[in-house]
Amino acid sequence: MDAPRVTELIEYEVRIAARPETVFAYFTDPARMVEWMGTEATLDPRPGGVCRIDVTGDAVMIGEFVEVETPHRLVLSWGWERAWFETPRRSTVVEVSFTPDGEDTILRLSHGRLPAVAVDFHRNGWEHFLERLAEVASGADPGPDPWRRSERDLR
Repeated sequence: MDAPRVTELIEYEVRIAARPETVFAYFTDPARMVEWMGTEATLDPRPGGVCRIDVTGDAVMIGEFVEVETPHRLVLSWGWERAWFETPRRSTVVEVSFTPDGEDTILRLSHGRLPAVAVDFHRNGWEHFLERLAEVASGADPGPDPWRRSERDLR
C-alpha cells in the first residue's frame, strides 16, 4: 500500500491599487493575463472551462475553472502539461478572492493540494507574478518578465 501523499497550502494577500472588476479581468481575459504572467493564454472563465497558460515560453500550466463569481472569486484547478514537481494537470487548486477596500482591491490567493516537493517552486512563482500583477493592474509597467523565454532561447 502506498503512503498517503502529503500536501501543503501556500497563501498570499496583496493590496492592488485598482477596483476588483479590473483585477478580476487579469485572471479571465487572455490579453490581460499575459501582461503579468505568461506568453500565451487560453481562458474560458466558466465552470468547466479551460485555463491554459504558457507561463514562460516553455512551461505550460493546464487546468480548468471550477467556480467563477465575477468579480469576487475564482477557483481553478492547476497543474503542468509535463508533470513537474509531482504536479500533473489539474492536480492542485488555486482560489483567488477580490475584496474591495476603498478604491483598492485586497487579493487573497491560496494554492492548495501541493505536494511538498512543489511548494518552493510555486511559492517563488506566485511571489514573482503577484508583484507583476499588482503593478500592471494599477496602471504601472512592470517591464519585461525576466522569466519569459524568447523565441531565440527556444530554438
